[in-house]
Amino acid sequence: MLNGGIIGALLDCHSNWAAAYHLMRAAGAAAPPCTVTADFAVKLLRPTPSQVPVHLTARVVESKGDRATVEATLESGGKVCATCRGTFVAVKPGHPAYHRW
Repeated sequence: MLNGGIIGALLDCHSNWAAAYHLMRAAGAAAPPCTVTADFAVKLLRPTPSQVPVHLTARVVESKGDRATVEATLESGGKVCATCRGTFVAVKPGHPAYHRW
């Protein structure tokens, strides 16, 4: 089984990229902005088997200015095992997290 920390990391990363892509498109930019997680909540619904592939989906449900709220799911074996909702914010040069990873 995948543990909750790994599940949270997968959902956070996938959601963050969904937000960055959305903000890039909304701004008409050529590259995604550097985004950071402002808040993030995960619900673990059932054990997540590790012997089969997992499938992640994420969609922006709200967007305003430099931030996007994303809802995402992690499925394994055809069943939703975890969900999340988070807010991701584009940061500019000078911010401590700007391009730190």
